[in-house]
Amino acid sequence: MPERVRHRVVVLAGETFAGLRVAELPAPLRQYARFTPSRRIKYGASAIATALETDAGFRHRVAARLRTDQPELAQALTEGTVPPAADPVEVAAAAYVLRPPGWVKLLAVAGEETQRAEAEHADEERTRELERLREEVHRLRTAVREDTDRHRSELEAARRESDAVHRKLRSALSDVRRGEAALRKVRAELDEVRADASAEKAAADAEARRLRARLAESETALETGRRAAREGRSVEDVRLRLLLDTVLEAAQGLRRELALPPADFRPAQTVEAVEPGALTPHDVAQRALADDDPALLDQLLALPQAHLVVDGYNVTKTGYPTMPLDKQRMRLLGGLAMLAAQSSAEVTCVFDGAELDVPVLLAPPRGVRVLFSKSGQTADELIRRLVRAEPPGRPVVVVSADREVADGVARAGARPVASVMLLRRLARA
Repeated sequence: MPERVRHRVVVLAGETFAGLRVAELPAPLRQYARFTPSRRIKYGASAIATALETDAGFRHRVAARLRTDQPELAQALTEGTVPPAADPVEVAAAAYVLRPPGWVKLLAVAGEETQRAEAEHADEERTRELERLREEVHRLRTAVREDTDRHRSELEAARRESDAVHRKLRSALSDVRRGEAALRKVRAELDEVRADASAEKAAADAEARRLRARLAESETALETGRRAAREGRSVEDVRLRLLLDTVLEAAQGLRRELALPPADFRPAQTVEAVEPGALTPHDVAQRALADDDPALLDQLLALPQAHLVVDGYNVTKTGYPTMPLDKQRMRLLGGLAMLAAQSSAEVTCVFDGAELDVPVLLAPPRGVRVLFSKSGQTADELIRRLVRAEPPGRPVVVVSADREVADGVARAGARPVASVMLLRRLARA
């Protein structure tokens, strides 16, 4: 079916919408019932054409509307004749809708007539376009001839003017050459002066840089020496003061433990013997504590200037591994805060920073120092550094179930204890 015939068929069907109820329309076309005729043809052309082809009832309604609007054409097609003055497109569209006997032939003939008419129209358009182009070529040729004549006269005038300019240019060029020679002479003299000045400036700059470098080195060395002396003195003073406090408190603790007034001491008391009611070695052995007894941790923390270092995640994953990491930290730090208040010992809790996805916003509890290892460093390494930072002789207790950590801090002079001991001690509190 030619496109013009198909469009006319869709228009005829679209005009039928005005006389039909929505329920009388095929289901695919009901959505276009409220559209304007132009929008209905634009958006529903394919659906309307499909309905005409597949829905005979809808096509009969369109055919009835056509018989009402164009009775003469409908009557002629029903009788098998074609009005001689009828538009081939209208005849083909009506034949497709009415489907009279031989309508396919009528549709084919109308299509051929439409194509022939379109071809004739295209030939006429091409003829008109050819005439227009011929006129345009003639006009352009005339304009080109006029422009050529004008340009020729302008060229002659430009040539005469160019000759005059060339004469002036030759005179100016000779003046320029003389000026350039004088300029080259002046530039050569200026270059010599600049070279001398640059050499003197380079020598002065080199001397100034050498002096500034020596001054910067001197200042750096002086500041490094001052900082080293200041930091060394500060660290050594702190270590010495802490060691002295440890010795003094140990002496005071020893004095309290001995409880031997000088006035009552007698040499006979130095002779070993078993007095009535005194403790025997067997009794002393019975007082020994197991390695996982929380009382042993209390005795260690009761030492003068004791420092308790806790491997945080090692303890929490031993005691309550199912809790989230933040809950584990809060629970452990709460117990350590109570332990620090009861023992008066210095308490440091170390967590592995590699376990964290984001920085931790944490307010350490009173009496507990909280440290996280840096990127690329483990909590075990941070614990060893803390132990090495303490002065020899200070009691340092490290809580960790890691055998490697325990052996390392033991070699450094600290006292390792198992994580289970701390968990039992916190549970008792």
